[in-house]
Amino acid sequence: MHCIINAILYKLKTGIQWRFLPTHEFFPNHEYSWNSVYHHYQKWSKAGVWEHIWQKLLDAHRNNIDMSSVQLDGSHTPVKRGGMQVGYQGRKKAKTSNLLFLTDNRGLPLACSDVIAGQHNDAYELEAYMAQILSQLKKTNLNYDGLFLNADAGFDSETFKSYCRQQGIIPNMDSNPRNGNTNEVNQEYIFDPLLYKCRYVIERTNAWLDAFKTILVRFETNDKHWRAWHFIAFIVILLRKV
Repeated sequence: MHCIINAILYKLKTGIQWRFLPTHEFFPNHEYSWNSVYHHYQKWSKAGVWEHIWQKLLDAHRNNIDMSSVQLDGSHTPVKRGGMQVGYQGRKKAKTSNLLFLTDNRGLPLACSDVIAGQHNDAYELEAYMAQILSQLKKTNLNYDGLFLNADAGFDSETFKSYCRQQGIIPNMDSNPRNGNTNEVNQEYIFDPLLYKCRYVIERTNAWLDAFKTILVRFETNDKHWRAWHFIAFIVILLRKV
């Protein structure tokens, strides 16, 4: 079984097409073809195995997680074959899928939203996707009461800030001038620019993820299979860093 996992990790790292997977390197006796490896990947992705493993690892290593502040960001990925949750993103000038990530203060991934079609902005149904993220934190026994959350101006909305405060989270995000309601005008909201500087770590996380070629461009048409690749990447990053 470990040979199958090694083959899946090879696919994640290199971005090679399934049919060109060098199975002879992983299975000298030729007991498995690329179809067999793909079958196992699909089966485990559908069953949520990768997400479950990642959450168990986070729980086991939660003493190594820096929750002094967390960082929220989205990542639009170009899509080449179409599929579920795909839409045209004008900023990227391409069809994309989006995922929202939450990381700790060192950039370790903590939670991931469902796949979002690319035509939506970062604030689209943000409270619902944040609820998914908080649900994942509960499963890993990470306490978010009193948590400081950094996010860029794309997430700036009064409803989202209100939702965060209801959950015991302290939002710290730059103002979006298009909202017509800047942080300077809103006297009830305090923006901490020094704390906001910690947000750079999630850009470092994006750089770590870019090292996995399979998730640079989306070829998976099923959104569960596409999301599962990110969980495997999160597992690798976590094991490397802790």
